[in-house]
Amino acid sequence: MSELKQRVARLRRAYAPHEHRPLGGYLAAMGTYAGVTGAIAGLVKVTGRSVPERPATSDVVLLAIATHKLSRLLSKDAITSPLRAPFTRYDRPIGSGEVMEQVRDSGSATRHAIGELLSCPFCLAVWVATGFTGALVLAPRLTRLVATALTAIAASDFLQMAYAMAQQGAERHRD
Repeated sequence: MSELKQRVARLRRAYAPHEHRPLGGYLAAMGTYAGVTGAIAGLVKVTGRSVPERPATSDVVLLAIATHKLSRLLSKDAITSPLRAPFTRYDRPIGSGEVMEQVRDSGSATRHAIGELLSCPFCLAVWVATGFTGALVLAPRLTRLVATALTAIAASDFLQMAYAMAQQGAERHRD
């Protein structure tokens, strides 16, 4: 076993000699993702749900927008920061109720990898989209309802930003 640990240590040093990259944590995250995906596939099979040959375009668009919004809510929203706090450290506000956080460097490689995942909306979107896709097969009506709410929130966010920009433009014109 010690020879395996030595090989892994050499690989880690060769991969990123001047930077800490938690390869073991990434492997744990990939394994967890594969397990979750396998569990979803198993649930689909056990429940006898049929998988659509081709998802409806409207479902793809709905889930894409909902995935965007839920990923940002989980990874950047100030209110959800308690979920990320064990893995990240607050840095600064970045506007629109969002915060910037840094991954905690101390602790295990798995903790570091989870911190990277939870603070990155792009990374988290893979997990969220997978969950939504599985849920669409297992509970389509409920999934569409939840995705519709998240899509409405995303549209509202853009309207709020557009309104704020229009307001700022009007104030500049007045001055």
